[in-house]
Amino acid sequence: MGKKAAPRSLADNEAKASAESLRVSARKLNLVAQSIRGKNCNDAIAQLTFSKRRISNDVRKVLQSAIANAENNHQLDVDRLFVAEASVGRAMVIKRFRPRARGRVGRIEKPFSKLTVVLREREETA
Repeated sequence: MGKKAAPRSLADNEAKASAESLRVSARKLNLVAQSIRGKNCNDAIAQLTFSKRRISNDVRKVLQSAIANAENNHQLDVDRLFVAEASVGRAMVIKRFRPRARGRVGRIEKPFSKLTVVLREREETA
């Protein structure tokens, strides 16, 4: 007995990877994710490798994980993969307080974000 296998949420020519708690605001992470949407995987890795943004290294790791998932789990051709989706969402926010003048307090918010990268295999051109 046991549960039936859940149907696959992606198409047969897609693979995905995600990161749940990246220590950056969703707005800043979306700027990096925007730079790789629609690009070939090799171009996207090159873009992230030479990006000056701190979070681009973590985005590159998620992209490489999605490439490995596509190759090992779904037997997709790595040379034909491109970034179909790179979606960013908000996760938790850690709240901290800093003392201010006259007994008041200043609130500091440290946001976390989540990232999901979906790769798709390009159709063969005959």
